[in-house]
Amino acid sequence: MKNYGIGEIRNISLVGHRGSGKTILSEALLQVSGALAKIGSIESGSTISDFDKEEKKREFSINTSVIPLEYLEHKYNVLDTPGYFDFKGEVLSALRVSGGAVLVMDAASGVEVGAEKSWKMLEEFKIPRIIFINKMDKGLENYGKLLNEMKEKFGNKVAPFCVPITEGEEFKGFVNVAEMKGRVFDGENCVDSEIPEDIDISEIRNHLMEAVAETDEELMEKYFNGEEFSQEEINTALHKGVVEGNLIPVIIGSATNRIGVHTLFKALFDYMPTPQEAGNGAKAGINPVTGEEAVRAVDENEPFSALIFKTLVDPFIGKISLFKVESGVLRKDTEVLNANKDKKERISNIFFLRGNKQLEADEIKAGDIGATTKLQYTLTGDTLCDKDNPIKYEDIVFPKPTIYFAIEPMEKNDDEKISTSLQRLIEEDPTFAIERNFETKELLIGGQGDKHLDIITSKLENKFGVKSKTLEPKISYRETIKKMAAVQGKHKKQSGGAGQYGDVHIKFEPTTSEFEFVDDIHGGVVPRSYIPAVEKGLVEAKQKGILAGYPVINLKATLFDGSYHPVDSNEISFKQAAILAFRKGIQEAQPIILEPIMKMEVVVPEGDTGDIMGDINKRRGRVLGIDALKNGEQKIIVEVPQVEIMKYSLDLRAMTQGRGEFEFAFDRYEAVPEHLTAKIIQESPLKAN
Repeated sequence: MKNYGIGEIRNISLVGHRGSGKTILSEALLQVSGALAKIGSIESGSTISDFDKEEKKREFSINTSVIPLEYLEHKYNVLDTPGYFDFKGEVLSALRVSGGAVLVMDAASGVEVGAEKSWKMLEEFKIPRIIFINKMDKGLENYGKLLNEMKEKFGNKVAPFCVPITEGEEFKGFVNVAEMKGRVFDGENCVDSEIPEDIDISEIRNHLMEAVAETDEELMEKYFNGEEFSQEEINTALHKGVVEGNLIPVIIGSATNRIGVHTLFKALFDYMPTPQEAGNGAKAGINPVTGEEAVRAVDENEPFSALIFKTLVDPFIGKISLFKVESGVLRKDTEVLNANKDKKERISNIFFLRGNKQLEADEIKAGDIGATTKLQYTLTGDTLCDKDNPIKYEDIVFPKPTIYFAIEPMEKNDDEKISTSLQRLIEEDPTFAIERNFETKELLIGGQGDKHLDIITSKLENKFGVKSKTLEPKISYRETIKKMAAVQGKHKKQSGGAGQYGDVHIKFEPTTSEFEFVDDIHGGVVPRSYIPAVEKGLVEAKQKGILAGYPVINLKATLFDGSYHPVDSNEISFKQAAILAFRKGIQEAQPIILEPIMKMEVVVPEGDTGDIMGDINKRRGRVLGIDALKNGEQKIIVEVPQVEIMKYSLDLRAMTQGRGEFEFAFDRYEAVPEHLTAKIIQESPLKAN
């Protein structure tokens, strides 16, 4: 594959609801460009984009795939993204390196949730877009209703560029109103045709010409004078409107029949921004040495810099790092700087990646997307740059895990292997996380949903040969006391030779800090040399409460009296005396169980607010406040016990048809209601230990 200039490159993400046809559209683009003889199918696992074993088995996209295409002396880097909500991180990383996007919609299904969420992301990142209404051969009768629904949800900047051509009740093609030509499917290909006389395109044409006129004062004057625009003026004006986000072209077609694909190719080149136009031709970052702002023009004559936006992990090939060159040129056998890690990396080979096929390259220029292998330190989100001109671009912000499972290997001898294999998978998927809970002795995996974590466990087995099982994680409760108790702890042991003697009087009481130890000894009744042993005994003892074996917190211990033996006393004796005092004192100070309380922010459509608040109340939660957001959404801020939201990710999706999102973080511990305490004590995994 040859190198192209910046003006000839378009970086485009395909986004939308699952099943809308993004992957098949990428196949159609491949075939029309001449890179593919026959369109593959999802069912047979023969598509270029869905090459992963899990994708073939499950018949849906899991990863973003890069599909570089050459068509009419232009280059298109098409990024086919997953439609399932569990893989939002893949969409975010693709959009980070895209100048534009195609929002793919199913004509028969209307505006689905995935389309709404994709639109929300495109608006947030201000990404120019085209809407491609796919499967018109199955949803022709729904077209008018769908247009109205899009305008209602997305606004009046949505502009149809096509009018369907039908034969009976069958979709045969369309009129491209922007270029005033017909496109009809002849049973084999989509070909140019005359505009049928029975189709009235005047209303749509007038709306389009109004949009053209509004982009420029001279064109507005020409429009009011009744003068016709040239095709060049129309294309230039429409390009400006799309790039500035004031116009969203709607193109119709059928990817399986390749209807609309040529038109889409042309629209991508004519209306989408070049890499230089995206971001006004410059990329801002910071100089990692000075901490000051640094800027690179998107130009091949600038010092080299690139952003790693995706990592693929293969047990045999190793790590494949996909990057977009933001400035300069990257060549083989070059040493570059990883600005995030302050480490040098050797670029031994570079290539263009089409699905999982490597297309050889000698150099990759600014604005283009490529790949390399065997980088030692580099991860997704890192910046590679010229050693003498360092720059670090802003990190890609990935969503935090919303659901956790405990995981353990089926075979005990895979204990170490499971940890290292999961760590490899984190390199590939930054929205996945692992944690080790030393208290409950569990290894936890966190992700965006149950489907996400199910695929992680499948990859563990298929890529690394580790069979595993997942369980609901145990809650890390705590224990504390409600009142003050003053007790004596005496350790006395005589067994022939030297004995052991330690005697302490300690007052235990509640406090707001996690643990306080106060030395209130007067007159040397406990020698100074033994007081650290008393504190050490208490610190050790509080790791295991007397109710359910959970650590004790919010405890103040004051050592106020005691006695010692001049021969038999030692540090061990006083440590044991403190442990005895702890057990006795906690028992008398009314011990209780505490549970973790999470602070949670839930974003939902306004119409779902009442149901969500009612559900939070059922979960023993408290609503702290509600903030109105744009796009008719509400952010509900709540506090809720952790045990009540272990699978909230799944429940929220069900309640909001997938529109709701949330984040949570630990806030504090709070007393468990009395009626739940007995069950927690009975089920504690720590009590018998």
